[in-house]
Amino acid sequence: MTIFSRSDRVFNRRILICVLTGFSSGLPLFVLISLISAWLRDGGVDLKAIGLLALVQFPYIWKFLWAPLCDRYGLFIGRRRTWMLLSQIALLLAIPGFGWLMPTADLELICGLAVIVAFLSATQDIAIDAFRREMLRDEEQGLGNVVHVNAYKVAGLIPGSLSLILADHLSWQVVYAVTALFMLPGLLLTLFVREPEYSRKAPSTLRGAVVEPFREFIGRKGWTGALMVLSFIFFYKLGDSMATALATPFYLDMGYSKTEIGMVAKHAGLWPNVAGGLLGGVWIVYLGTHRALWVFGVLQALVILGFAWLVTAGHNLLSLAAVIGAEAFGVGLGTAAFVAFIANTTHPAYTATQFALFTSLAATPRTLANALTGFLVEGGDMRIGNVTLFHLEALGWERFFWFCFLAAIPGMLLLFKVAPWNGQDRQIARSDD
Repeated sequence: MTIFSRSDRVFNRRILICVLTGFSSGLPLFVLISLISAWLRDGGVDLKAIGLLALVQFPYIWKFLWAPLCDRYGLFIGRRRTWMLLSQIALLLAIPGFGWLMPTADLELICGLAVIVAFLSATQDIAIDAFRREMLRDEEQGLGNVVHVNAYKVAGLIPGSLSLILADHLSWQVVYAVTALFMLPGLLLTLFVREPEYSRKAPSTLRGAVVEPFREFIGRKGWTGALMVLSFIFFYKLGDSMATALATPFYLDMGYSKTEIGMVAKHAGLWPNVAGGLLGGVWIVYLGTHRALWVFGVLQALVILGFAWLVTAGHNLLSLAAVIGAEAFGVGLGTAAFVAFIANTTHPAYTATQFALFTSLAATPRTLANALTGFLVEGGDMRIGNVTLFHLEALGWERFFWFCFLAAIPGMLLLFKVAPWNGQDRQIARSDD
């Protein structure tokens, strides 16, 4: 009886909702990361320009600036559902626009549209993260977040696999239109789901919505502790984020076709990543979040080196699948521990803004560092207008992946301060429980 009642508390409608919120949240990001980069490379755009396109993802970094607006204002359907619905409708209309542009001739327009899509996607993330945090009970937070993250990854199958396969047979206008239609499940969920009962009363003033979340975090951690936590969130995923920033162009440069990438590379990465996330969520129960960050972080860094070996392995689908699968499994483990750490660090009273702050920092490497990846591989001058900021010598693919491995070390060193091996995990309980 106890087993069944416990199962009912965990495997329920709220966990199922996390599947749909994760899918809806992940789809537009993977359009920006996977589909657009493959489209541009196929259209003759060089790696440096594709790498710089990561800068259009700046809204993911700065979303904490307008998160208080999402906390303060909303329509009659509720604050969370208001921003979810508006952003989802806009994404459904914006994504097909890429198909009417040309990779080389319309690169500036593509960048502008990509910024709009990133802004809408980041706004959706603000609302969905707060919705999920408030909807799930305390005992469901771990499983709910793991399910959300894995559904987020599954969404990558659409732009990173199905859309690439369709691109070998259909026009890009049709490909982007079909891709956008996969926003519909999340939109329908938003229309029919109820606003979380735990959704707190909106802050009485916009100033309160802006100031209090930061004041609480600094007061709880202290300035030094807060800076340590924020630095850790920035650096922990830096190495694997850079290593996968140009994954699709890397596979194309290694001689793999778009269909091979869609059928082999994307599937070989997805399912081990999902398995790593789910197993990581279970192992965290036994290891604790602190020790999981150490163990999974080491594995997450080591598997990057498989890509360096792949450069010399030749055109071999089995080797490609094995390396991608190992890397994805290690990253899945690391992501499970990382998400658990962020959830434990977020105060439930200030969900939207604190979640937005932490996930903004987590997205920063994907935007800033990844913008340099094309220059690291091919070399060249980094310019703003006619001004040369710096020159980078070409590393080539093999040395680039070694560089990504080294970039993972600072995040591991910060664990000594933010999550010592023998330290105790601390969760912030709901104040009204």
